[in-house]
Amino acid sequence: MAKILDFPSTRIQGLTFLQDQIRDLLEQNGADADLQEFAAATVMEIYQRVVSAENYNFALNLPESVSESDAEDLHVQIDNNLAVIQEANHAIIVRLIAELTLAEVKLFQLQNA
Repeated sequence: MAKILDFPSTRIQGLTFLQDQIRDLLEQNGADADLQEFAAATVMEIYQRVVSAENYNFALNLPESVSESDAEDLHVQIDNNLAVIQEANHAIIVRLIAELTLAEVKLFQLQNA
């Protein structure tokens, strides 16, 4: 079976959705276009700063006595467990991005009042 590649990635789709939701929410609450664009740009800027924190990279030296099959099994288990951790962390990071964006939007409003 062929591997399916999604474009853009689901994370970029999620970020776009988050930006759209922020724009819609602000528009519904009477925010002008400048504030809406500031919020959307802030989400993108914050997200880009934290995305590298989600890229885990490490090496594990195994004893020579570990078979190739056991090493591959270990690799799969580590990858699977890191994926679980990464998803949990990503959910927290998205929440923090939303909270920080809200704080930045409030500051923007105060400075431009």
